[in-house]
Amino acid sequence: MNAPDQTLLTVEHLTMRFGGLVAIDDLSFAARDGRITSIIGPNGAGKTTVFNCLTGFYAPTVGRLALRRGDEVLLLERLEDFRIARTAGVARTFQNIRVFPKMSVLENLMVAQHNRLMRASGYSFLGLVGIGGYRAAEAEARDLASYWLERTGLIEHADEEAGSLSYGGQRRMEIARCMCTQPTLLCLDEPAAGLNPRESAELNELLLFIRDEHRIGQLLIEHDMSVVMEISDHVVVLDYGRKIAEGKAAQVRNDPAVIRAYLGEEEDA
Repeated sequence: MNAPDQTLLTVEHLTMRFGGLVAIDDLSFAARDGRITSIIGPNGAGKTTVFNCLTGFYAPTVGRLALRRGDEVLLLERLEDFRIARTAGVARTFQNIRVFPKMSVLENLMVAQHNRLMRASGYSFLGLVGIGGYRAAEAEARDLASYWLERTGLIEHADEEAGSLSYGGQRRMEIARCMCTQPTLLCLDEPAAGLNPRESAELNELLLFIRDEHRIGQLLIEHDMSVVMEISDHVVVLDYGRKIAEGKAAQVRNDPAVIRAYLGEEEDA
C-alpha cells in the first residue's frame, strides 16, 4: 500500500507512433494515489492509446511509465502485459463491455482472483482438494467478491448469468471485478458511456467510494463532462495526441485552449 496522496504514476515524454501517424506526442503528467485523474479530449485525441501503452497493449515508441507500488517503482514499458496486471497491479475496464456472459456474476468476480487462488493451491491438484491453504483462500475470495457485489448493488444477482444484467449492471460488475484484483491503479475507459443520468450518478458514488474508502488511485477516460467535473481531482486534456491543458476541473473547464478543442474556433464573418 502506498502512502496517501503520494505520486502513484509518472508518465514522462510518452510518444506513440504508428508509421507516420503520431498518436501521442511527448505527453507527461502525474497521477496521485487515492485520487481520480481524468484524461479528456475530443474523439481521436489519443486517450485510449495512453491506456493501451500503460496496460501493455502497445509498447511506447518513446517514454517512461513509472508506477509506485509500496516501496518499489515499476517501469511499465519494460514489463510484459500480463505482469503489468499481476505484478504492478494495474486493472482496467474497456470502452466495450467485456464479461463472461454465460458465467454467473459471482463467477466473473472469482475468475478475477484466479492467480491468487492458484498460488494458494500450490499449482497442484492437492490444493484443490483442500490440502494446504486453498480452502481458506477460496473463502476469502468469495468474501471479497460478495463485498464488491454489495457495494455495486449486484448481490441479489450473484447467481444470475452476467449476460442477463442490464447494461449499467454490467458496467458496475466490470468495476467490481477489477476491484477483486486488489489493484494499485484502476484504469477506467469511458465507464459512463451509455448510462442514463441515474446510472451515472450511481457510478459517481461508486468511484468516490473507491477513492475515499479504499484510497485507490484511478485514471479515468470519459466523455461525460458531468462525471468528469463532479468527481475528478485532476484533469489532463489532450488534443491530437498533445497535452493542451492540465489542472483542477474548474480551471480546465474555462481554459480557452480546451474550449477551442471541443467547440472549434469561430470563423470571422
